[in-house]
Amino acid sequence: MSGSKPEFLCFTGHRAFTQRLVLATLTGRPVHISKIRSSSPTNPGLAPHEVSFLRLLEAVTNGSVIDVSYSGTTITYQPGLITGTTPGAGASLATDAIEHVVPANCTRSVTYFLLPLALLAPFSKAHMNVRFTGPGVITSATSATTGDLSIDTFRTAVLPLYGLFGIPPARIELRVLSRSCPGPGGRGGGGVVEMRFASQVRLPKTLHLNRRPGRIRRIRGVAYCTGVSASHNSRMITAARGVLNQLVTDVHVAAQYDPAPLVADKGSTQKKKIGIGFGLSLVAESSADGVLYSADEVAPPQGGVVPEDIGTRCAYQLLEVIAQGGCVTGAAAPTVLTLMAMGSEDVGRLRLGREVVAREEIIGLARDLKQFGASSWGIRDAGDDEGAGDLIISVKGTGVGNVGRKVA
Repeated sequence: MSGSKPEFLCFTGHRAFTQRLVLATLTGRPVHISKIRSSSPTNPGLAPHEVSFLRLLEAVTNGSVIDVSYSGTTITYQPGLITGTTPGAGASLATDAIEHVVPANCTRSVTYFLLPLALLAPFSKAHMNVRFTGPGVITSATSATTGDLSIDTFRTAVLPLYGLFGIPPARIELRVLSRSCPGPGGRGGGGVVEMRFASQVRLPKTLHLNRRPGRIRRIRGVAYCTGVSASHNSRMITAARGVLNQLVTDVHVAAQYDPAPLVADKGSTQKKKIGIGFGLSLVAESSADGVLYSADEVAPPQGGVVPEDIGTRCAYQLLEVIAQGGCVTGAAAPTVLTLMAMGSEDVGRLRLGREVVAREEIIGLARDLKQFGASSWGIRDAGDDEGAGDLIISVKGTGVGNVGRKVA
């Protein structure tokens, strides 16, 4: 072996933190990230959810080296092999899963961890079984500032898209053992979620999703509440149906009620209820296979919002997402585009709305993929009357594939 040091890709800031670490892990390229909230006078460096994600990344890989500076504003990451859940390597014998404890001061939904974890799971050497526990697990959506999806939207609008790449969704199991909403100040929740990802592949299939999106044929959803009256669910559903039934007749929203989780106070044996709240997740299914649109709305932790407002807002938000056009929403587009770039060395095509392509996250993803060795995207107009503002994104796969399977 050569004694030369690996060449690091350099980034600055905390934007796209998980995205860059996921790309580094998939491609095997080490990264150096500096100036992480270095200008913040009160909370410089890594946030609690980012530290927690680093620990999760260390648990599902073998040989990863993570160095964080004393101030937390600089990190170097040398990725290892994605091993998943292997016996004797941190997995619990009782549950056959890696137990990841989320700290109480976490302000992000559990989907902040699940989205990147699901991107790594198809390229794992073994099954990826992870259980999220602890006082910081939030299963609902979070505020507009973070924009995290709820666990229901992740299950019904993101996981089914893996089937388009030859990754069977039937072998992906997501269990919500305890629900929770953001606690006081948006911190903590106390939920329990378990993901079992048993669909490992050598290479994702090339995707061609450039057809017309079609028309909405039905709308499904979940209204959830924890620690409040179960009537909140019916009030949200009635308000949402009042908007949607004028446009689509096939609307069905399930109601889910859970007691608020009990979490022990720090430094005492007494437990208190946190994660109290309510929210709504809606998913619209198109007549074209594989086309899904989703919307999330949750009551703020400080309260002051009635269930009817949540239902109406979520319904109108869903209509706005549908009006943006394309075959994939802005929330799911980074997942789909990353899988396209990691697939076989062929050109895949994806139809997206102009507003989705213009989002900061999508432009940043294109730049990051380019830095990690992927080809530039080709962009052209869809060229049909339906969805006149849509664009066709052409992505050439890098053929990186599953290194663990290659070794095996």
